[in-house]
Amino acid sequence: MSILLIEDDQPLADGLARALRHEGYAVAIAGDVGAACRALDAQAYDLVVLDLGLPDLDGSTVVAHLRARQLNTPVLVLSARDAIEERIRLLDIGADDYLLKPAAREEFLARVRAMLRRRRAPQSIVLGRLRLDLEGKRAYVDDEPLELNGREWTLLSFLAAHPNRVVSRDEIADTLYRSGTAVSDNAIEQIMSRFRKRIGESGLNLRTVRGLGYYCEIDDGKDGE
Repeated sequence: MSILLIEDDQPLADGLARALRHEGYAVAIAGDVGAACRALDAQAYDLVVLDLGLPDLDGSTVVAHLRARQLNTPVLVLSARDAIEERIRLLDIGADDYLLKPAAREEFLARVRAMLRRRRAPQSIVLGRLRLDLEGKRAYVDDEPLELNGREWTLLSFLAAHPNRVVSRDEIADTLYRSGTAVSDNAIEQIMSRFRKRIGESGLNLRTVRGLGYYCEIDDGKDGE
């Protein structure tokens, strides 16, 4: 994972970079807005750590530059400016988190880890006409909500995360119930039968693979051609 650290205080930048590299991250340092924007134009980063009091321009210019280019690189602002209005301004223009200086090393690293976890995790899955909003735990067919209960959502999100492969009855049982819970094949078949009817209009076909499990297939509308 690569991080661009934008900080003009060289001793502080060196200390933060050492802490990040100790965690296994690749770190580049920019000391002003111009150098930061050139670095961001030259390559993609997984995270930007941004000071605001930079020698050439205000650090918020970096956020504006990223968002103007429609780059969704997360930005952690690390600043001594403690006014609530300033924090709100930065978040409103596209920063993702705001941490006050001086920050404890462990809190800083925890914020970095949390932001990188969110970046790794997909926010949605699209399968044909079906779209899953993983954060909101909602499903849509052609932008129309698909009403699902908690168990149905769990099952759909599991199947959508494992496209193009057969999932076994045991995997489904472990997904829907606590691991080790005894669930009969008949119970799984009934659950899958009801679920198949629920997603019938989604364009996602749930095929039974005899003796193995189930397979999700996207209906492309070409059956019978």
